[in-house]
Amino acid sequence: MAKLFTLRAALHHIGFWEAISYLVLLLIAMPLKYIWLEDSAVRIVGMLHGVLWMPYVALAFIGALQKSWSWRIAGYLFIASLLPAGPIIAERKLFKKMS
Repeated sequence: MAKLFTLRAALHHIGFWEAISYLVLLLIAMPLKYIWLEDSAVRIVGMLHGVLWMPYVALAFIGALQKSWSWRIAGYLFIASLLPAGPIIAERKLFKKMS
């Protein structure tokens, strides 16, 4: 029986939404807070981003533990999670070589 999601597919989906939430946080919520003094957007989007970031990082390291990819790739995925749109770019660059 096939798995519903492979580890790489789960990383792809969570990474995509983590990157989008980070961009929304930086480009929409932060200006709302610091220009228009509306901080509720940062609380909501920031929480969502944090909730998405944690499983993304966990999946990156689970992949290394299960030897689905190397520790070096897991490290690159972690570093990418700290950059806006990093997970989307990193996945395309890193996993393109593996396919």
